[in-house]
Amino acid sequence: MLFACTLNAVRSPMAAALLAHLAGRGMRVTSAGVRAGFPDPFVMAVMDEMGIDVCDHEPRCFRDLGDETFDLIITLSPEAHHHALELTRIMAAGVEYWPTLDATVTTTDLSRQEAADRYRQVRDRLYEKIKSRFNFEGGPTV
Repeated sequence: MLFACTLNAVRSPMAAALLAHLAGRGMRVTSAGVRAGFPDPFVMAVMDEMGIDVCDHEPRCFRDLGDETFDLIITLSPEAHHHALELTRIMAAGVEYWPTLDATVTTTDLSRQEAADRYRQVRDRLYEKIKSRFNFEGGPTV
């Protein structure tokens, strides 16, 4: 099982949904944040553009994971990376840090279109990183 995590559970649903879509049934993927998140309409919109529905995703945080174990934890923020490293004290899991822009922080003074473009940038960078890291070919396009 693979686990994508970030600071506020907004970017991680994008990463988890992209990976789950590309991997199909070959990999179990989940996501969570360091702090409780919220369903983000921009995430839903930009993922829908690729034909990936995340509308039913319920943002979770680390404490909601219970006793789940993971083979690999991918972190998208420094704080999440710190928490993931702490998890490796009680489980044997690999940890990778993929520095990723937090679109929620950078969109406050942007128009709706500019904010959506920022989310698309995050989505597209995650998509390319996932395809490269896991050697996936093809996949959805916009």
